[in-house]
Parts: sequence; C-alpha cells; structure tokens
Amino acid sequence: MNTFFSPTKVAIIGAGAVGAAAAYAITLRNVVAEVILIDMNQEKEEGETMDISDGLSLVETGRVVRGEYSDARHADVIIVTAGAAQKPGDTRIDLLEKNANILKSIFKSIGKIQPHAIVLLISNPVDVLTYLAQEITGLPHNQVFGSGTTLDTARLRNALGEKFNVHANNINGFVLGEHGDSEFVAWSSVSIGGVPAKKLTGMTKKTMTNIEHDVRRKAYNIIQKKGATYFGIGLVAADIVEAIIYDQHTILPVTARLSSWNGISDICLGAPTIIGRSGVIEHWPLKLDMSERKKLATSAKLLRSYVKQVV
Repeated sequence: MNTFFSPTKVAIIGAGAVGAAAAYAITLRNVVAEVILIDMNQEKEEGETMDISDGLSLVETGRVVRGEYSDARHADVIIVTAGAAQKPGDTRIDLLEKNANILKSIFKSIGKIQPHAIVLLISNPVDVLTYLAQEITGLPHNQVFGSGTTLDTARLRNALGEKFNVHANNINGFVLGEHGDSEFVAWSSVSIGGVPAKKLTGMTKKTMTNIEHDVRRKAYNIIQKKGATYFGIGLVAADIVEAIIYDQHTILPVTARLSSWNGISDICLGAPTIIGRSGVIEHWPLKLDMSERKKLATSAKLLRSYVKQVV
C-alpha cells in the first residue's frame, strides 16, 4: 500500500529583514520540510532563499525556496511579515492604513487558503491587522492570530534575567495588551525561579516602573540605533511555528480574538494563549489584579478605535 504524507510547509509573505530572519530561524529549528519565501521584490526574494539554502547541509530542514503568492494556498502555516517598515519616530499605529491595504492585497493575491491552514500575523500594528485578517480570510478565528506581546515578554524576561543574574528561561510572566504604547507588564504573573518577582530583594516600585518603560521602548531604541528590529521577532516566529507544527500546547501571549477574558471580548490583543496544531486552543485563565484589568481595558478601548478605521 502506498501512503502519501504531505510535507509540512511554511510560507512567509515578505522577504524583508523580518521575513528573512523568520525564514532563517525556522530553518535552524528543523520543524518543517519546506520554507517558502514570497515577496514582490523577486530579486530580494531569490537572494534571501539562495543565502539561507547554502546552509541546508548543516540542518534537517528539507528546502528553502522562493514562490508566488498562489504557493501560500498550500502551506500549513502562512506568516505575514510584509508591510511598510517602522521608521525612527514612528509608532506602530502610524503604519495602520498603509499596512491594512497591503494585507488586503496579499490575501486577494493568495486566493483560497486550505481550510486547515494557520495564519500568523507579524506585520504591525499586529493586533489590528490580526483582527482584519480574521475578517478577510474567512478562516475560523482560532486559526488566525498574531505574534502579540510574545516579543515584549521575551524582552521582559531578558531584562529581569540581567538584573538578577539568572537565565531568562527561569523567568515566567507576561507583557499583555497592545503590542505598542499601551502594553503593560502583568507583575502579578511574574515569578523568578518560583518566587513572585514583587517579593524579591531589590524589586521596588521604581525598579518595576523602569523595567516596564525600557521593555515598552525597546523597539524604538533598536530602530533608532540600527534602523529595524528583526532577529528577536524572527526567533519568536520560529517558536510559534514549532508550537503549531508539533502541537505543543505552549502558552504564549499571542494576539487573538478574546471572549470574556478578564472582562474583555471581541478584540485581538496580547494575552496568554495555548497554541497547538489547530492554532489557538484556548486562552489561559490568568486572573489579573484590579490595576492590571484597568490597563487591559484601556488597551482594548484604544485598539477598538483603531479597528474601526480599517474594518
């Protein structure tokens, strides 16, 4: 009996700095058979695939290829990184109208997506574009989500690791809300080696305020110094893809449509979410304290006003 196994494929829309970094990180993780890079700039697209493919003998990933938008129809995971880049002085919301139009054009070019595909949004403003993508793809909401505050949370873990001289893997907790200026650290969720962060010596209110400010401003600082952020988000994309393909049921603060989560419904923002092969399994029932719930509500209200501009 001949049994046909369909190879796992990830299609990355956008071969710019973020798309290329994501393709490279996913290739290193050995989680899919094929990585497809798709971009309107075919020279850039081909150059990036050639460069990454040079290392295939050193990894287990099968192929890294360039493709057309129509090739994304057959992918297991479609990652959208294409869009106008954030420039020094810009906020992520400054990109809203332009990137919303680009997103609509992308899915029009792709056409009908296979029904089990997962769509991962990375382009900014990611929370608003995720909501828009849910509306225009026609896929179930659990199959369309964004990177959310996963990168911000990684930045928080790194900052706390540096302060307490421990590896970032020993730190648990989340940055929640908008991936942007209204995001906040849910300090009630943060622990280091099992000890609540607030109880550690040296963790004063001033320290927490400074760390939260630095995490929120990290992207602006990187963009000011080198023009763009891409390595960190590339690793985040690989982590999310691994959770999907291996059905890991990993809890990550992605942006997905909420339903009665800490009083918030029908908006996409960063919240701890179980991720597996079907995408969003469910939101983790983290109970925020009163001040955190107010911050979440503020972030949600702000995002609703942005969604109204494009949906």
